Amino acid sequence: MLDNKTLWDNVLAENELSVSKANFSTWFKDTFIIKQEEGIVYLSVPNAFVKDWLINKYHKNILKSLRTFGEHIRSIEYIIAKEEGKKRENEVFRPIMGPTSELPLQDYYINKEDNLNPRYTFESFVVGPFNELAHAAAQAIIKNPGKTYNPFFLFGNTGHGKTHLTQAIGNHIKKNNHGKKIYYVTSEKFAQDYVNAIQTNKMAAFKEKYRKYDVFIMDDIQFLSGKEKIQEELFHLFNVMHEQNKQIIFSSDRHPNVIANLEDRLKSRFSSGMIVDLPYPDLESRTAILKAKARANNFILNDEVTSYLASSVEGNIRELEGILNSIICQAQLKNRELTLLEIKNLIKNTAKPKKLVSVKDIIKVIADFYNIEEDNIYDKTRRKEVVRPRQLAMYILREDCNVSYPSIGQKLGGRDHTTVIHSCEKIKNELKVDAALVHELNQIRALM
Repeated sequence: MLDNKTLWDNVLAENELSVSKANFSTWFKDTFIIKQEEGIVYLSVPNAFVKDWLINKYHKNILKSLRTFGEHIRSIEYIIAKEEGKKRENEVFRPIMGPTSELPLQDYYINKEDNLNPRYTFESFVVGPFNELAHAAAQAIIKNPGKTYNPFFLFGNTGHGKTHLTQAIGNHIKKNNHGKKIYYVTSEKFAQDYVNAIQTNKMAAFKEKYRKYDVFIMDDIQFLSGKEKIQEELFHLFNVMHEQNKQIIFSSDRHPNVIANLEDRLKSRFSSGMIVDLPYPDLESRTAILKAKARANNFILNDEVTSYLASSVEGNIRELEGILNSIICQAQLKNRELTLLEIKNLIKNTAKPKKLVSVKDIIKVIADFYNIEEDNIYDKTRRKEVVRPRQLAMYILREDCNVSYPSIGQKLGGRDHTTVIHSCEKIKNELKVDAALVHELNQIRALM
């Protein structure tokens, strides 16, 4: 295993090649590895702004580089330099990732007994049209855990607030039901625990550990795809907990019915409770989120800037937070309010570019979603099970990718552009009245 200095020097050298000189100097200066422990690299950063920026913009690249030089590394903890010398009051805590300037130091830590992040509460969760159903379901659960909406399955693309909402349920129950034991775990950690139990012949201890909880929250369940033995163990755990009226909560990036290689009996169990979608935040919600995040940072964001950001940054909530953090950082560096032109330039230089998706990629996603052959979408067939997917493909190519009508017709089997126009208008009108179609479209977009 490389020593801390050599490891970080290698990572810096690799990332310097893909980052502009100015950005590299700004965001990587005065960073170093404090220690490596149990696969976690503890990285010292000079302040909260650098911490937020590295998390939002460079985390994946940093982790990828670290794993290039150390296969044992699985995660990074970012520690603000001024916090390093402070002793922890209780050793069951470890630092979380995120800005924490307004909370006491002990509130920045995740309790290893339950893995709950204390910042994820209902008070800090912004409710809008895109997530009001999920929020209402969560409110019903905390009033009667284990009996209302059990299991609760929340799905949506990354950065839509799944982890925040599921952990808010756990934190509320923990605070108001002192006798209940809550546990939050990622599917990856659950799988690791299972494999370790098999290898060390401690399956009885594994079962006992997970079955003692009153509220069980599992994040990113899609990663159990194809892991038959682990799915079987989860199935048995589910049955035991459900029979005892213990609250079970899952999250995923997609509806359980479209997770590949997921056992039907698990899908059936998930469907026995409530399944809720968290789609992309709408304009109204993005505006509310920006205002709430600005207030939380004691930062004044005028209405003109808020409106511009909400309408220009159409990504997920994390991307909105990243842009806002960048604006706050620049405003503090300049010691003045940024002009709208400066903010526009900042977004142009830092906002995540829209993912380029090819026609072939879109057709594959749609074909997989509806369980049909890709070739059927290109063919002239008018079979009912093919017509709707083909029309959706045309609609997405037009609305999301801005492809011209003639070009869409040409790419999808040489159809006339009037056929494409008719299909797009048909889908557009049906979306106004067909909630199921809206749901399907959101799922397809999330998979692209």
